[in-house]
Amino acid sequence: MKYDVTVFTPCSFKTGQKIRIEGGRRKGDWEVVAVGEHMVTLRCPVSKKEYEWPFFCYFTEEKKEEEWPQGS
Repeated sequence: MKYDVTVFTPCSFKTGQKIRIEGGRRKGDWEVVAVGEHMVTLRCPVSKKEYEWPFFCYFTEEKKEEEWPQGS
């Protein structure tokens, strides 16, 4: 039988990358400041606070010429 299947691909972060998370408790704009084997460190562009989390994002699309951070 055939079914519709949703496929998730883990995001491969790059240091210096500007990202936007569009949902969940970490939603908002972030800058990738460090990438480890299992952890990623993100910095808020407004407060400059940094947080280290286990990988949790999945890539959906890449936009060109986007305003970042949003609302600036």
